[in-house]
Amino acid sequence: MGQHRRRPPRRRSLLGPTLLAALSAVLVAAVVTGTHGLSLSDATAAGKAARSPRAAVAPAETTATPEAPASPAPVDAPAPTDGPSAAPTDGPTTDPAAAPGGAPSAAPTPSAAATPATRGALPGTTATAAATPEAATVGALFSGAVAAGNHFCTASVLHSPGGNLLLTAAHCLSSTAGVTFVPGYRDGSAPYGSWQVTAVHTTTGWSQKGDQDEDFAILETAPSNGRKVEDVVGGNRLGPDEPFGATVRLYGYPGDAEEPVLCTDTTGQQSAYQRVIACPAYPSGTSGGPWIDTATGDVVGAIGGYQQGGDTDDISYSAYFDHTVAGLVSQVEAAAS
Repeated sequence: MGQHRRRPPRRRSLLGPTLLAALSAVLVAAVVTGTHGLSLSDATAAGKAARSPRAAVAPAETTATPEAPASPAPVDAPAPTDGPSAAPTDGPTTDPAAAPGGAPSAAPTPSAAATPATRGALPGTTATAAATPEAATVGALFSGAVAAGNHFCTASVLHSPGGNLLLTAAHCLSSTAGVTFVPGYRDGSAPYGSWQVTAVHTTTGWSQKGDQDEDFAILETAPSNGRKVEDVVGGNRLGPDEPFGATVRLYGYPGDAEEPVLCTDTTGQQSAYQRVIACPAYPSGTSGGPWIDTATGDVVGAIGGYQQGGDTDDISYSAYFDHTVAGLVSQVEAAAS
């Protein structure tokens, strides 16, 4: 697996002056180890980290033995409403043509959370995601029964020849035991069905070193009642090497909510291999949520990376998607063929 070209070691525990100013502006309390992944042992934990046995991800070469598919049968979903609003016009001061390795740009400043009445009206606001075809590709990962309070991270369907792959954050899980994916999950309902996760694939950079620049994972799923997940809800194409100044739709399932949230804004560059976005109210449980480019429809990130996604609910990060994640996907596809 090819790795990123590395710069000399740098202190990753400190934010740049501009980002510190942005975080101070929202008066966020400091936390020691907070990330977007919900702890399965502590549902009240601040931040976004999966502080449970699932945080130690297995090597990419390890593939779990497929188990029997989940029992719920996919059913027809209600007719989708109109999709998210057009791409916003404002965003962080980032050169859209910036390439990895350039100087980090100023971090965006989060806006106030939107109410249902203002949903989609302003960039950088967060509200419940409408039930669109795109939103149907995003779902929650469950440990145990598909029921309120059992979901711990977010994942999305990744387009592949086999039609059975998901994208999430590497720090979300290592074991597949009892883990199911429910696309379009809302209020205790699985409108399309559920799919059992059968394997977790990460890079050796993550599995051996916990490299935050490779905090992404590809999951395999078993068919459910003879149907592959992509055949039912569709999938998002991978978009590697997209500019840092992309405008994206950011999805996630907060651990204390039973429906997905959505925010549209422009991303910035936190470091050589980290994207940053200012979207309020992305707490525990949103780790793994996809960053979908509004211009191409490709997925260009997943909540994770620096601080395992961010130690404040209002600023989120993603490892930069380049040849490393593309190589991982190709490796998984080749093994399945």
